[in-house]
Amino acid sequence: MIDVNQLRRGTAFLYDSEIYKVTEYSHHKPGRGKATIRVSVRNVRTGSNQQLTFNSGDRVENIRLDKRSVQYLYDDGQFFVFMDTQTYEQPNVAHATIGEDSQWLKENMEMDLLLYENEVIDYNLPLNVDLEVVEAEHAVAGDTATGATKEVTTETGVKVKTPLFVEVGDVIRVDTRSGEYITRV
Repeated sequence: MIDVNQLRRGTAFLYDSEIYKVTEYSHHKPGRGKATIRVSVRNVRTGSNQQLTFNSGDRVENIRLDKRSVQYLYDDGQFFVFMDTQTYEQPNVAHATIGEDSQWLKENMEMDLLLYENEVIDYNLPLNVDLEVVEAEHAVAGDTATGATKEVTTETGVKVKTPLFVEVGDVIRVDTRSGEYITRV
């Protein structure tokens, strides 16, 4: 059991026999009375989002997540197929589990899957990923006082704002948390 004051973004816990992951955390202390802790959570099995409110001092059940290093292989239409780099097993992960972050998946990319009782409930993407530019507007640098940008499309379909010098065929490094251009590789 852990105190709700210890809940932070990314923490997973068991509450009402459901597994939740904290997406936002706020602590509210009124003038008098007990403090309340409001957390936005995502149900890791259903993917639904909701708000939970706890009183200071409440406790929730902490869960232990096992981490497995995997390599992304392919998308079979219903599941993303990975390969465990230690045992060579091929766990399948439902599209709902990864959601919008699937735009960062690239063949042979290594990442971590988080399991609870051998059920994949979460994942850790690498902080940045190298993607090839497949479509870019033709841009001419003019008299700009600030850094001008253009939008390019990468091999996975992600649209990224980049400096004007990035062309088709270039490989760029993109931050997976914000979707921002970092550098040309």
